[in-house]
Amino acid sequence: MKYAGVESQAAAPVRAGSSTRDRADAPTRDRVAESILEHGPSTVAALAARLGLTSAAVRRHLDSMIAQGVCEARQERVYGQRGRGRPAKVFALTQTGHDAFAQAYDDLAVGALRFLAEQGGPEAVEEFARRRVADLEQRYAERVSAAAPSERNRVLAEALTQDGYAASVRDAQSGVQVCQHHCPVAHVATEFPQLCEAETQAFARLLGRHVQRLATIAHGDGVCTTHVPDPTPDPTGTSATPTRRSSLS
Repeated sequence: MKYAGVESQAAAPVRAGSSTRDRADAPTRDRVAESILEHGPSTVAALAARLGLTSAAVRRHLDSMIAQGVCEARQERVYGQRGRGRPAKVFALTQTGHDAFAQAYDDLAVGALRFLAEQGGPEAVEEFARRRVADLEQRYAERVSAAAPSERNRVLAEALTQDGYAASVRDAQSGVQVCQHHCPVAHVATEFPQLCEAETQAFARLLGRHVQRLATIAHGDGVCTTHVPDPTPDPTGTSATPTRRSSLS
């Protein structure tokens, strides 16, 4: 995916004598930005390992991206029990950084949903959100249901990635987290969280169990994070039948 925003901003007026180096550095900054997009907020060490760069080189590119307003440093969010010491510093794309990846929805979509809300009330927006994810759910259903239960989270993430959500799965306390590092409707969902809620409900139906949305890009988090708990054992020692509902944060 081409991160045109970094390169185009690098071409803007800069200090005398630095423009040539900025243009030469742009392709590597593209790689840094794309790595953060794909993997979510990342430490300098993680970026250096993924990209085959030195930590000093990564810091230089991050400093440039922070100056451009496309990246920001923050404390790593810890879910569940926190270990000793301060959380690691991670670097995440700002909204401007996400914008550079050509968001699929613009002000026209927001305006259309505002009109829909004015004419039909919140119920009309909720119905629109449900219909929007219905196609996604229908396309994913066969692939996810055909996978072994232990593989369904991964299969869902792969399907989401193919649709541009740059999704991954990571282990978490008492379950896993499905992480979406890109959201093509983030601008719209900021004002209309019904889109996020409908998507979370679709995930619950696809995975056949209760899920919980922990974070969203639309609300300012670096990643849309959905917690999928491990199956709850029943008194006989076998896994209980998953509950097909969702809980939304």
